[in-house]
Amino acid sequence: MTRKRGYGRAWDRLTIYLPVILMGVLALGTYWLARSTPTAPRASAQRAPTHDPDYFLRGFSVKTFDPSGRMKSELNGTEAHHFPDTDTMEIAQPRMRSYNETGALTVATANRAISNGDGSEVQLFGNAVVTREGNDAQGRPQPKMEIRSEFLHAYANSEKLKTNKPVTLKRGDDVFEGDSMDYDNLDRVLELNGRVRGVLQPRVAASAH
Repeated sequence: MTRKRGYGRAWDRLTIYLPVILMGVLALGTYWLARSTPTAPRASAQRAPTHDPDYFLRGFSVKTFDPSGRMKSELNGTEAHHFPDTDTMEIAQPRMRSYNETGALTVATANRAISNGDGSEVQLFGNAVVTREGNDAQGRPQPKMEIRSEFLHAYANSEKLKTNKPVTLKRGDDVFEGDSMDYDNLDRVLELNGRVRGVLQPRVAASAH
């Protein structure tokens, strides 16, 4: 019973911080990138779009700021290509840094990322790692939160984060693993499927003075 309660508490701690991870991944969406690049010439009405890039970027960095001038996010990549037939942006070696209101940092990296035109869906492929560390809303330090998988798919409108690949979730020294993951931020439901296992480290009680 104690072990079951321990798993429950650790699961609750994971679901509390997953919304921050989810929003961090969605900040990889290329909405701001698309707005920062020149508009490509429109193809003639007689010619249907092909899956050839109409513009590309190399060695780019795009930053966004709030009205006070504080940086909210930064997106770097070695290359980015826009495909007009699908209105998608493909980014090689993406690295995103996103700060929330308390200054907590979320970092997302992967071998490749694909975003749809408005950034409402972001897919991370190959060695996808999303980490978050910093303070909570009350300014208290929080353990590092990390998600690792070969594939992560984030949906902004429905606030979901999914993968059909093996995934590892860490918060501090606690670790959960599964063959797939489905997280619904609106319903606050996290599902790990397949071969699921968890490792919980004992908490050290504060010394009495």
